[in-house]
Amino acid sequence: MAATSSLHIAMYPWFAFGHLIPFLQIANKLAKKGHRITFFVPTKTQPKLQPFNHFPHLITFVPIIVPHVDGLPEGTETTADVSTLQQFNLIMTAMDLTQPQIKCILQHIKPHVIFFDFTFFMPKLASQLGIKSIYYSVISATTFAYIFAPSRQLCGHDFTEDDFMQPPLGFPSSTVKLHTHEAKNIACMANMIFGSDIRFFHRHFTGLCESDAIAFKSCREIEGPFVDYFISEFKKPVLLSGPDGSIQEPTTTLEHRWAEWLSRFNAGSVIYCAFGSECTLTKDQFQELVLGFELTNLPFFAALKPPLGVDTVAAGLPEGFEERIEGRGVVHGGWVQQQHILEHPSIGCFVTHCGAGSLSEALVKKCQLVLLPHVSDHFFRARTVSSCLKVGVEVEKREEDGFFNKESVCKAVKTVMDEENESGKEIRANRAKLRELLLDRDLEESYIGNFINYLQALVG
Repeated sequence: MAATSSLHIAMYPWFAFGHLIPFLQIANKLAKKGHRITFFVPTKTQPKLQPFNHFPHLITFVPIIVPHVDGLPEGTETTADVSTLQQFNLIMTAMDLTQPQIKCILQHIKPHVIFFDFTFFMPKLASQLGIKSIYYSVISATTFAYIFAPSRQLCGHDFTEDDFMQPPLGFPSSTVKLHTHEAKNIACMANMIFGSDIRFFHRHFTGLCESDAIAFKSCREIEGPFVDYFISEFKKPVLLSGPDGSIQEPTTTLEHRWAEWLSRFNAGSVIYCAFGSECTLTKDQFQELVLGFELTNLPFFAALKPPLGVDTVAAGLPEGFEERIEGRGVVHGGWVQQQHILEHPSIGCFVTHCGAGSLSEALVKKCQLVLLPHVSDHFFRARTVSSCLKVGVEVEKREEDGFFNKESVCKAVKTVMDEENESGKEIRANRAKLRELLLDRDLEESYIGNFINYLQALVG
């Protein structure tokens, strides 16, 4: 196939917005270069994604009927419709049951290649139809290199925390390692049945091993040594889509009430905290977090879900808290325009759970980073940012259970916000250099150009 030939690419991401949106993001990049995309999406979810489709003449949404599975509310399509891991498992089962639909559509449209992630059946199905398959991961290359390295030889037995306490042989960093509570979390996740009576580990390991190539929403400037290690372990092509922020929804300004509130404070003085749509803290950790913000004596804006077992954010706050922080602190329980908030000149620090989307947005903004990882991939992203790149600070936690207190929250924030702190000086300097590098349009263009060249070679 000539290097200038247009590709037809199908995409079938896991039914979660944290996957649907990044897949649509790479779809937009490829469509911008003239390539045609067929994007499989649950029927009722399509209107929610439509505003993010920047090239509707080249990106076609194909609605998928999600079969009902006992245990799910009627009409459930994505993880946004449910709240428990058990229900996520059932959504995965429903997604596996769409295989006949997907096969029928692929036979009809005959794309050159299909991008997938959680549908482990895809490589064999695609191969039968003469289609190349690419495992496109929104999880970091560092995480996959650490957990799924074939040299670990983990298949065929129950996992324990000991399996993940140490990195695999030859892993390129001694600073990217897990605490006891984190290794327990990873082992639990790996053992978890996740759709169709298949373990989470096996589902992903199968997809990685049987795909024609693997791609990451990442770049060498952030994960270079881990990408090289991953290639050496899996011995197949690995594509990188490059640095980027998140897709901008077509809104122009920050909501007036928040813009007005933030504008009361000096430039770079406000702490912003958000943990995404799926991270819920226990009540005691929720209270330690907000008390830590109070302890800094800095203004703060926290957009958080109500803690476990509590109906509202206000009901979860410590006694007397609202009165003490009136005028300099907000704890909000609803959705906010995160990208607009991060761009506001008053924001000086972002306390994040290290979700992929949040970090992508934050790394190209001017705010300093405080890292409070919650589960699985978050741990590895936090180590990469804090220990390898040295562009952020992790909140200290107890080794055995991951508990953090208000003092550790305050200490982490002060490290990056106090201009006289020596560690903070180095971190702020590193942050500025990395931000400048990631904002280089030539760098992004180079990555997407190489990405397309690899695709052309794969299907040619």
